[in-house]
Amino acid sequence: MTSLERVSSFIKSYIKDDEGILGEIYSDAISNGVPIMRPETKEFIKTQLLLKKPISILEIGTAVGYSSLYFSQYISLEAHITTIELDEERADIACANIKRMKKDNQITVIRGDAYEVLGKLESDAYDFVFVDAAKGQYINYLEDVLRVTKKDGLIISDNILQDGEILESHFLVEKRNRTIHDRMRQYVYALFNDERLESTVLSVGDGIGVSIKK
Repeated sequence: MTSLERVSSFIKSYIKDDEGILGEIYSDAISNGVPIMRPETKEFIKTQLLLKKPISILEIGTAVGYSSLYFSQYISLEAHITTIELDEERADIACANIKRMKKDNQITVIRGDAYEVLGKLESDAYDFVFVDAAKGQYINYLEDVLRVTKKDGLIISDNILQDGEILESHFLVEKRNRTIHDRMRQYVYALFNDERLESTVLSVGDGIGVSIKK
């Protein structure tokens, strides 16, 4: 175990497990191989929600609804979460989970391709955006994500280090992963170089991009 892995393990030992229905949703997702936020990631986002106190939240990539339900614990009752999911089966499960936790008045699931849905959303509508969908599409989402985010809004992009693969040369990455690898590198470059953003990347979980729209 490397020193970084030891640090990660030490930090995770202090993170409390979810309780009740949310804990069940988390366990089911892990058992069924559904991509879900890592413990360190959700702890980091919790602090950002408490600091930012957003009223209008957009999530790209609902999966089974775990992250939206987790977020809902740390926002005001007046706040609303809109979340986008392409996979119909996962969207069905997410809606059932949201109803099960009696959060259907606070969380809205939009079914469809995020790229198409984003294009139809109102400009300057969200003060907190969480990007956690198909990694090869992040760069394609960026223009509309910027358009729908309010001035001083926070954009968090998850899993951008791809378990360290992003550090590798294009030719050292497996052929099937090269497109995603190259597009994610483009995305990270854009976060740091787009004049509309102030960004940093943190090695939390599998890497988090934290950006503020200027």
